[in-house]
Amino acid sequence: MILWRAGMRNVLRHPWLTVLAVLGVALGVAVVTAVDHANEAAQRAFRLAAETVAGRATHQVVGGPIGLDENLYRRIRVELRLRGSAPVVSGHLQLSGRTFQVIGIDPFAEPPLRSFSSRFTDRGVLTDLMTRPGTVLMLPETAAELGLKRGDSVPADSAGVRRELVLAGFLEPPDQVSRVALASVLICDIATAQELLGQVGRLSRIDLVLPEGEAEARALKEVRAVLPPGADIVTAGAKAGALDQMTRAFRLNLKALSLLALVVGMFLIYNTMTFSVVRRRRLIGMLRALGVSRREVFAMICAEALLIGIAGTVAGLAAGALLGSELTRLVTRTINDLYFVMEVRRVPLLPGALWKGALLGVAATLAATIPAALEATGAPPRAVLSRSQAESRHRKLLPLATCCGVLLIAAGCGLFLTERGGVVGGFIGLFAVIVGYTLLVPAAVMLLSALLRPVLELLLGSLGRMAARGVVVSLSRTGVATAALVVAVSAGIGVGIMVGGFRLTVQNWLANWLQADVYLTSADRGGGRYRPPLDPALVRRLSGLEGEAQVTLSRRVRIEGAAGATEVFSVQVPERTFLRYPFKEGDPARAWSGFHRGEAVLVSEPYSYRHHLHPGGSVTLRTSRGDRRFPVVGVIYDYGSDTGIVIMSRAGYVANFSDQSVDAMSFTAGKRVSVARLLELVRARAGGEQVTVVSNAQLRQATVEVFDRTFAITGVLRMLTMLVAFVGILSALMAMQVERARELAVLRAIGLTPGQVWGVVCGETVLIGLIAGLLSLPLGIAEALVLIYVVNLRSFGWTMQVAISPTQLGEAMLLAVTAAFLAGIYPSLRIARTSPALALKEEG
Repeated sequence: MILWRAGMRNVLRHPWLTVLAVLGVALGVAVVTAVDHANEAAQRAFRLAAETVAGRATHQVVGGPIGLDENLYRRIRVELRLRGSAPVVSGHLQLSGRTFQVIGIDPFAEPPLRSFSSRFTDRGVLTDLMTRPGTVLMLPETAAELGLKRGDSVPADSAGVRRELVLAGFLEPPDQVSRVALASVLICDIATAQELLGQVGRLSRIDLVLPEGEAEARALKEVRAVLPPGADIVTAGAKAGALDQMTRAFRLNLKALSLLALVVGMFLIYNTMTFSVVRRRRLIGMLRALGVSRREVFAMICAEALLIGIAGTVAGLAAGALLGSELTRLVTRTINDLYFVMEVRRVPLLPGALWKGALLGVAATLAATIPAALEATGAPPRAVLSRSQAESRHRKLLPLATCCGVLLIAAGCGLFLTERGGVVGGFIGLFAVIVGYTLLVPAAVMLLSALLRPVLELLLGSLGRMAARGVVVSLSRTGVATAALVVAVSAGIGVGIMVGGFRLTVQNWLANWLQADVYLTSADRGGGRYRPPLDPALVRRLSGLEGEAQVTLSRRVRIEGAAGATEVFSVQVPERTFLRYPFKEGDPARAWSGFHRGEAVLVSEPYSYRHHLHPGGSVTLRTSRGDRRFPVVGVIYDYGSDTGIVIMSRAGYVANFSDQSVDAMSFTAGKRVSVARLLELVRARAGGEQVTVVSNAQLRQATVEVFDRTFAITGVLRMLTMLVAFVGILSALMAMQVERARELAVLRAIGLTPGQVWGVVCGETVLIGLIAGLLSLPLGIAEALVLIYVVNLRSFGWTMQVAISPTQLGEAMLLAVTAAFLAGIYPSLRIARTSPALALKEEG
């Protein structure tokens, strides 16, 4: 009991050190929990929506870009007598600033598949839904958020056209899970959906509920027999699984960045707990001499760490819940920009994220404490009483730590050379290199302190020499504090170089890819990357500019299949534009002939990487004529999609998919027309249509803005990691101030003024920051190279340029020195203001 009271008394005597340790754990746990919650919330929201909308369907009949002829459903329902079938028309529209998924259904065919779309306690609702144009159903909670009551009308933008919707009634989902999934869903009659989405006479898919066993195989055979060439049957979960897989690499990258903050936090905890042991060395030695066993001392230290870990974890989970909502918004926005449209609303903090954050926080605290506890219990009482012996023992371990660091770096590099480990192997290798490098930091601190001592002596005289010596004398603490700052600053350098190189790469790619002067698309972004077709009359009207500008038509579609979806981009381009495409593999001049005739295709670099395709290979696409193989004649750089795209000429697309629609047009001004004049002509011809008309420069700027939004969350994580490191440095310097109170009091007693003591301490902090900045440069550059050539290539299939800016490296150095200096201001002021007599009395 007395032993535990002594431990608690120590904690209460130095509350700031305890608070800083708790804060370090809390920040690490908060970042991990918030990122995990954001990732899981987005993933769970999408899965819930997909599962709820699919209902009890086991299979789906899907078509090509133009969907399915609605007569196919009649054949399946009537001729094959498959009662477990229901037609679906789906799409997206914007309503009151939010994106909603529209699902058109046949209410009388729904009961076997979905309960939420076939429960009508008020028969008047069903009558309105089927007889009144523009009527929809939504959740009561969603209607309350939008301020709508039954019978209210509200404007909505669909397929680039403003339409009036009427709230006919409310959905009645059977459980709370369905309510979460249906928060951004509108249900309407299938005819209404066809009109809203411009799909009159067409279906998006046909949902099927098939029995198991031989009956399923027989039903599948019968259905396949009546399918047109462009249709196929896929399992109900195939599409959701493919879309979930699309974002896997993106979510994995975020998790790795969040774990980096926890690694920095572990350095902080280790530093704090090590100092806790060093500061109480005399007390522990006396306890050992009085008969307290090693096991009891070990238990006391671990119990103290456990309390700190629990307190920090609880605070971190609370902060993670608040931070998670903001990160969820950033994650969702990035997914909408790069992958597909989704809405994540009212997703509570998931138990899995809470348990994971709690486990990591407590486990990281204990893992960081064990070395310090072993140090306190492993030495005899006489050695414990001597601080110099502990520092001497720490220096003796430097060669072993250095050898282990070299071996870890070598092991990490070995993982980079083999692709078997994939993205996870790349991150494990990166963390091995980071940990290995930190093991080299204490030896590097000794070496750089010796090299920089003459410089400090020249600038500060004897005070500079004392500062350099102080850093080396307290290596057991300054080494760990420096390592924490090195990890944080190097992470900023690595991610900064990667983002800067990627930005430069994207800008260069846009210069080659966007060659027209004016671009026109639908204003409807409800489908994310996929926009609804333009009005054919508008296309004909704008094609009349052919004499004054070169007009290009394009279409981007998604071809669903059993093995996932393939994005196909068709474009009508002249030969000179094609020859300027950013080719990675293949000869543009030789590729033009087959591409122009529609017999061959190009693939993007990510598609080539994921499918191991190169010129000479082939791509199989499900066309309106059935499956067809297209030779690959070139691989081009593309940074618009990490899943990859297949590019074909418009002539080949129309011939193979029977789709004449256009979703984008571009215009290149003729010799007698200026770009400004062309912009006016296009806008005048477009009239009141809901389209977006932008110049080349505006489109590039908008694309770069999407890029910057994509990496906004990366910037947030970088700042949080630096905050953790700052707290770590502050904790280390506070610890040094407490431990060295007697030493500095002696210096005050023999004549040093408070200003000179302040100069010594600040000199130490600036030296720590300078050394950390210098050591962070090679590690940061190495991290950038790994992120670019290993992690991003394996995650996204992109080849990026490396752009290392001297300004960026200089800013990192300044950041390290500034962080260390600011963290040292408060401890140095406390030391300078402390009475020598009081300090000598307290430490006597």
